[in-house]
Amino acid sequence: MKVKMILPALTEAESPFWRPIKYSLFPPLGLATLAAYLSPDDEIDLQDQHVEKVNLNDTPDLVVIQVYITNAYRAYSFADHYRSRGIYVVLGGLHVTSLPEEAAPHADTIFLGPGEETFPAFLKDFKAKRPKKQYASAVRSLVNIPPIRRDLIKRHLYLVPNSIVVTRGCPHHCDFCYKDAFFEGGKTFYTQVVDDALAEIDRLPGRHLYFLDDHLLGNAKFASALFEGMKGMNRVFQSAATVDSILRGDLIEKAADAGMRSLFVGFETFSPQNLKQSNKKQNLQKDYRKAVDRLHALGIMINGSFVFGLDDDDRDVFKRTVEWGVQNGITTSTYHILTPYPGTALYANMKREDRIASDNWDLYDTRHVVYKTKKLSAEELEEGYHWAYKEFYTWSNIASASLTHDSAKHMLKHFLYSGGWKKFEPVWNFVIKSKNLGAMLPLLESILSKVKKSGARSQEPGARIQEPGAIRERTEATGEMREATPEVASPLARAGEILSFK
Repeated sequence: MKVKMILPALTEAESPFWRPIKYSLFPPLGLATLAAYLSPDDEIDLQDQHVEKVNLNDTPDLVVIQVYITNAYRAYSFADHYRSRGIYVVLGGLHVTSLPEEAAPHADTIFLGPGEETFPAFLKDFKAKRPKKQYASAVRSLVNIPPIRRDLIKRHLYLVPNSIVVTRGCPHHCDFCYKDAFFEGGKTFYTQVVDDALAEIDRLPGRHLYFLDDHLLGNAKFASALFEGMKGMNRVFQSAATVDSILRGDLIEKAADAGMRSLFVGFETFSPQNLKQSNKKQNLQKDYRKAVDRLHALGIMINGSFVFGLDDDDRDVFKRTVEWGVQNGITTSTYHILTPYPGTALYANMKREDRIASDNWDLYDTRHVVYKTKKLSAEELEEGYHWAYKEFYTWSNIASASLTHDSAKHMLKHFLYSGGWKKFEPVWNFVIKSKNLGAMLPLLESILSKVKKSGARSQEPGARIQEPGAIRERTEATGEMREATPEVASPLARAGEILSFK
């Protein structure tokens, strides 16, 4: 059987804001996971439109398309194209699960929720020529799932081919998060068997890993055993966790010992009222600065996540958030405009209050305002969002944030990671177009090298979720950064030699 698996490009990947490196980070693990349930004799073509042109002139027996909210219209177009030629099409993913009535007319079969149980059931029915119109996940387990079909992934097209997921869902229930809608009808958080997760890690070449789990530390017993098993593997890895999990127990120290070097942390907002509005209870009464200090003392860089547009936000929220990130040495910041995804409690609440301003899913990219705001106008919110990104990543702020660390090595790592991510677009474009992105992986591993444990100099440790004050005056770093040559002989490349791989 010939099977075509497609991840359509998100709409923003073709917008004026498109940064090719952002969409060349991770391969489509969801589709590669489902591909493992297909027969070894099946001919599988897995295509990711973010990194390659999708061939629509083929004639597979089955087409599987993964649907997110901002690729929904493109996904439906692909599906309609294949169905018009008599080819069987199935759709699944977050958006299909949230709006099955919208997706169903574009598919022969739709999947609701995760597919580890439903996809093999469908394949059995499909081969028996009696497939159902809809399959809904009820049994939630990662026990005995087959290994991901990584042979289908075009590793050279991604900066982080060694991405991995060892859990599903999250133990928390934030109102703006898709998770509860996707996992409705069963467990909302569950893990692999530790030995299976370690076996999957062992299959991956090189040193670097990126755990794409929503909350890697969400199950302390599992995470502790995982980190213990990773000792001696000589890995460096990045992942995501909550402020609460960083402050609780010694799990974050175990993670650092196993190779954690960078962590995505959902700070989201400094306002207790906003946290209550979002049902983000795990952040209430938590000491953000203590969490930052703990991570920095372990040599772990921080990617801070912040949401603008919650009802308690005013015109100063953008300046306060950027200042806090700089003065507390946040390596990279990810900003979002509050987005009420369909299927979430936030969407339901705003729909009931007649606050949804648009159902054009292309605009649901966390860059546009799609609801009726309160203290800020839509224009002020979008302008502030763009200002925050521009301001945080000025060379002066990158340098100031770097100087908050105690060791010279940590300062250099911060400067290179933050500057390299935002300031070397011509380098990334060249490497991506030359289809040699994998050649940059040793540099990434080098920048993620270990920093000796030490104290950090984040501002006013002990202050609880309070808005930041003015940034201390610092000596701004100056100097000329030369544009990289085609051989990527840039300050970034030379820095890899300085940092080493220890």
